[in-house]
Amino acid sequence: MEKTFKEKVYKVVKKIPKGKVLTYKEVAMKIGHPKAYRAVGTILSQNYQKDVPCHRVIRTDGKIGNYNRGGASAKRRILIKEGYKINN
Repeated sequence: MEKTFKEKVYKVVKKIPKGKVLTYKEVAMKIGHPKAYRAVGTILSQNYQKDVPCHRVIRTDGKIGNYNRGGASAKRRILIKEGYKINN
């Protein structure tokens, strides 16, 4: 049975290790839909599953972007705690 777009996004995001990030565009490319990065962002903005670390997905320009569990500041804190070096 073919996985849904959402399931494919979650599968890729679940594999991002602590201290690392992917961009929304990189996630879209990994699931075979390189132009669907906005759809990836929409799916992750609606994610409340704790096993899907959507905080590890950032914007292509390197900015953190938003986070549905406390906003950008919460996302920044979590990434720093996990060892990710934030440049902006």
